[in-house]
Amino acid sequence: MLGGGGVLRAGARRAGAREAAGLRGPPPAPLAFALFAPELRAPTLLAPGFLALEFLEPALLDVVDRLAIDHTVVGPTLLPQGSLLSQRARDLACRVTPGHVMLSPMVALRSDADEPTRRGGPVADTPLVWRVMNAIDRALVRSVGRIEVTGSFPEDLRGKPVLVAANHIGMFDPFVLMAACHRVGFLPRFMLTAGLLDAPVLGYFLRKSGHLRVDRGKSNIVEAFDRATDALKTARVPLLLYPEGRVSREPGLWPERGKTGAARMALHGNVPVVTISQWGAHEAVYWGTETVTGWRDVVPLVVSFLRAVRDRPVFRVHFGGPVDLSGLSGDKPGDAMRAHTRIMRQITEDLIPLRADEPDAPRFHDPTRPCDAKSPWRPRPDAP
Repeated sequence: MLGGGGVLRAGARRAGAREAAGLRGPPPAPLAFALFAPELRAPTLLAPGFLALEFLEPALLDVVDRLAIDHTVVGPTLLPQGSLLSQRARDLACRVTPGHVMLSPMVALRSDADEPTRRGGPVADTPLVWRVMNAIDRALVRSVGRIEVTGSFPEDLRGKPVLVAANHIGMFDPFVLMAACHRVGFLPRFMLTAGLLDAPVLGYFLRKSGHLRVDRGKSNIVEAFDRATDALKTARVPLLLYPEGRVSREPGLWPERGKTGAARMALHGNVPVVTISQWGAHEAVYWGTETVTGWRDVVPLVVSFLRAVRDRPVFRVHFGGPVDLSGLSGDKPGDAMRAHTRIMRQITEDLIPLRADEPDAPRFHDPTRPCDAKSPWRPRPDAP
């Protein structure tokens, strides 16, 4: 059984699979499936002839619906009478109480390729491995601090190509952003460097999650940009990236100047840009070092992380509206910089109230973070 939305589908594609739903009488062995969604407080077991639900809520129905959309044959599975799972099925079946919700037998059969699906949206387009990783991420963020989310994601942009641009304040903020995006109802993909996607173990799961690859400093950067833009045009889930390209090195942790890559992708792909402003994630773990050469480089990160678990910082995330890019074109010289300016200014304007009590410099001091950059977006103090 897989946690975080995983499904045990032993024998789901086995020939027959009792597709002839008209079979009468009990099967030769108990039918059992385990379905676990991260939003549920306990696993849900499909036992012989019925579905016993401890908690019937949209999260479970959404997962079940996704199985049908993906044309997955959900059982039945023939289990040996003496198997542990078979015994577990019988045990739970005997413990069904009047408080449970009883449903009729359910089988999601393979549908015709030309038949329209019942529903679409981010869940149907999200690989299982990425949903599992997101479930783990939410548990991690909750264990470190408290997250506060304001704003919302535009309803009219759901299921469409969208660029989401965020400020970059620390090594932990991608985890916070993933949890915040789940709060407002979508699971984004990231633009990740080749170093991450080629990493052992982690890189495999990230590649399976459908993230976009970007190779820094390569001679084929133009080709990579065109490939990313083409992929963005047909995407059905938002693509999240950092216009700054790195954690801010500005002393006050205001956004750096950044690069125009996000703006150029938006203009050439004719896709909207939604901004995210965040504050607080920098308190979860130190910046550390660009290259880890030994255990001594890891110790400050571990110590700062444990301190955050003790202090439980507040992670504030605000979803801004779409950036006004009207009148700008990807073919007109200078428009990419103008679009970039509008994106960064909106991020900064939404960041100001999130750190109202820290307008100049963050209270949290990270001795490992370089402070050798300037920010053209930093709010200027009011003139006397």
